[in-house]
Amino acid sequence: QVQLVESGGGLVQPGGSLRLSCAASRSVASMKTMGWYRQAPKKERELVVLINSGGTTIYADSVKGRFTISRDNAKNAIYLQMNTLKPEDTAVYYCNAVVGNTIYWGQGTQVTVSS
Repeated sequence: QVQLVESGGGLVQPGGSLRLSCAASRSVASMKTMGWYRQAPKKERELVVLINSGGTTIYADSVKGRFTISRDNAKNAIYLQMNTLKPEDTAVYYCNAVVGNTIYWGQGTQVTVSS
């Protein structure tokens, strides 16, 4: 059983920052991958960043240099620090975990970037 709960979304002006949190019910260190996806209105869900069990990360080109994923094994959590936010970052952000070949999703947290 893996439960994922996101928090930290909200409204921010362009150029601002937000930090998203994802609390997991099990050890994040043991998971095959964890990451963040996002889904904007009328668009498909897309990868933001993944981190594997060894700490290797893969970022979407659109967020490289602006977003940073981190993992706190002691707290069973991952985070997404989002800086220099743009209106096109507006989306529901979902925490994701893969255990074996099973994919788990959080309920999502809304991020709105608007002036």
